[in-house]
Amino acid sequence: MEIRALRESDSRRAFRSGDPDLDRFFLKYAGQNQFRHHIGVTYIAVEDGRIAGYVTVVPSEVEADRIAPALRKSLPRYPLPVLRLARLAVDESFRRKGIGSELLYSVFQLALSMSRDFGCIGVLVDAKPGAESYYTPFGFIPLETTETIPARTETAMFLAIGKIEAAGR
Repeated sequence: MEIRALRESDSRRAFRSGDPDLDRFFLKYAGQNQFRHHIGVTYIAVEDGRIAGYVTVVPSEVEADRIAPALRKSLPRYPLPVLRLARLAVDESFRRKGIGSELLYSVFQLALSMSRDFGCIGVLVDAKPGAESYYTPFGFIPLETTETIPARTETAMFLAIGKIEAAGR
């Protein structure tokens, strides 16, 4: 399996994750966001010449007061740089083969590179309802909600760069 950045020439029409919103984003907007607007990059897992899955990432920030107190004690109190995992999907025909995990590990490598090159304290994901249990085994923890940042349908989850470094993958 190869994981690489999406190319304009990649055909996304056959991809089916089972989630119409994720499929629509991949087909219609992933390319626009990457090649025209430059607001995110989509990485694809290619196996047997087919797109088996994708992950979209964007640079972002997180308010320090949303991070667990034990993690934020030495951090400044202004918005902090993170790599946001915007979307992650696996084609139905490639499920249960570790594609999602491999894509997530590639995001961790991007976050490590980002931390060395210009600053990043971790990876942030807005997990859809029911997806929290997917991210927890990787070490993600829910972010705190505040009066100015109310709870949403998604659960904002965070994985500190130190945990990624310690995992050594």
